[in-house]
Amino acid sequence: MICIEQIDCTMENQSLESVHYKLICSPQIKRQILHMNVKKFASQADLDDKQVTFEQLSEHAWAYTAEGDPNTGIVIGDDAVLVADTQATPAMAADVIRRIREVTDKPIRYVVLTHYHAVRVLGASAYQPQEILASQDTYELIVERGEADKASEIGRFPRLFRNAETVPAGLTWPTMTFNGKMTVWLGKLEVQLLQLGRGHTKGDTVVWLPGDKTLLSGDLVEFDATPYAGDAYFQDWPRTLDNIAALRPEALVPGRGPALKGAEQVSRGLQSTRAFIEDVWTRVKAGADAGQDLKTVYRDTCAALKPKYGHWVIFDHCMPFDVSRCYDEATRYADPRVWTADRDRQMWEALEG
Repeated sequence: MICIEQIDCTMENQSLESVHYKLICSPQIKRQILHMNVKKFASQADLDDKQVTFEQLSEHAWAYTAEGDPNTGIVIGDDAVLVADTQATPAMAADVIRRIREVTDKPIRYVVLTHYHAVRVLGASAYQPQEILASQDTYELIVERGEADKASEIGRFPRLFRNAETVPAGLTWPTMTFNGKMTVWLGKLEVQLLQLGRGHTKGDTVVWLPGDKTLLSGDLVEFDATPYAGDAYFQDWPRTLDNIAALRPEALVPGRGPALKGAEQVSRGLQSTRAFIEDVWTRVKAGADAGQDLKTVYRDTCAALKPKYGHWVIFDHCMPFDVSRCYDEATRYADPRVWTADRDRQMWEALEG
């Protein structure tokens, strides 16, 4: 039972706002009230469906976006379709396929894994592609941490994986890999798969349509959405963004957020992603160099960045993972450590508990 006790009970000549109250309740109720203010793990509080947008960006490129959920890029060539990033489950991928079929009946021949995170790749089976393409670095990440990543991300994103039973057993494996660059021809349409440097992961690939000047960036670029950097290379990421900018794209499908149309908006997406990564690195590196522990650095970094970035999608989800990885890179781990479901929870409890 909860009761309200009036502390200042002299009501005469006082407005309602001037009367003060205190909460009287049992210790159990107090604990429940305090628990209500604890930040829920990862995206477990994000349970509302998002509005999907499916739009054409150039002659051959389309974007499937959903208010900050993971995006899918589509390339429709002369004789076939290429899909970059598949959605989290075959059930979610079915909606992408439905929308593709509204504009073309050409076969979906290729699926590209811009990198390996379960939320991006476990929908691949729905497309029944002829080939699944990825960088050799991404293949090596699947070997090293694919199973751990699958369990980890299913725990982080309950809404995106609510149809997890549609995911086939095992992992999504590329059928063809490359180093540096691979060219795919969809009839006469040239599609380049490029490794322009490390950033979001060590295996990042972008899909570049030189004739359309359109780029599918994967999670190397976000727009009005917080970059997830739990597996990142903070010191490399800005240089990789420079390499993307050097292509001079005029349209871009980011990993999250609305599609970018026109060179000016593309530039804004690149600049805002860079600013976030550099701001996190600068704050965390300074704290680590000063001998501060991770929790102190996390608290100070969140406080400093929240006014500028706190309105971005999944800010609260990403920050514990981003700061943890950044602190690792600034201290003793050149390469990202493997996230497991257990490590996820232990880290969250240490920083948010």
